[in-house]
Amino acid sequence: MRWRILVVLLLGAVLAPASWLARRGASRLEFFHLRTVEVSGTRYLSPEVIVERLALDTMRSVWDDPRPLVARLDSMPQIGAVDISRRLPGTLIVAISENLPVALASSARGLEAVDSAGVVLPIDPAREDLDLPVASQRDVPLLALLGAIRAGQPAVYRRLSEVTRDGKSDVIFFLRHRSPPSQSQLADSSLADSLGLLRNPLPPLRMLKVRAQLGVSVSRLADIFPVESDLLRRRANIAELDLRYRDQVIARLQ
Repeated sequence: MRWRILVVLLLGAVLAPASWLARRGASRLEFFHLRTVEVSGTRYLSPEVIVERLALDTMRSVWDDPRPLVARLDSMPQIGAVDISRRLPGTLIVAISENLPVALASSARGLEAVDSAGVVLPIDPAREDLDLPVASQRDVPLLALLGAIRAGQPAVYRRLSEVTRDGKSDVIFFLRHRSPPSQSQLADSSLADSLGLLRNPLPPLRMLKVRAQLGVSVSRLADIFPVESDLLRRRANIAELDLRYRDQVIARLQ
């Protein structure tokens, strides 16, 4: 038994470096020299910027260690994750996951695109079509909340126009109103006549103001939708919806 164990150990010691030696030998063959770079996953970054950052040359083999290339891209603030793989004989595939902006934050330099960690991203709002809420400042807890809303309640996030603090723990969201019901839709409603909706003009639409605490859960924000829809049907003039009270949405009307 001891001899068998010794033989297995010796075989392992001999075979272990075999794959490394084979890869090292292949990297010296011109057949595996780099010919093409494919970049995927970019949104605001251009593939040309990625390739320029990698600083590759055609003498490089696709078998070379990709970790130094990953490190070059990881140092860019817009990049959250990188995966580099190969397709033989001569293609590197670079898959990018960008740190996307969650807001335009006010600063001494004007509005800057920032991610959910408060990092300023090198994205020019004047050149890019950024449909993002405006934050009054680069407030990291507030920006982290916006990132959670974008991931968990995209319907709320798409309507966000502005977000700001009110005191230490309150947050004010300004949402674009949904379209009010049309006259024909109201006419089809069984409640229209009983509520006198067809006899009253629609109130002017303003931004929907929503007040919440900073630690509000993203699922809680969806509670505004049925309340908003009901008040629009009643043609109420909404001053504010308040989510600070447990299991309630307090509507303050003008």
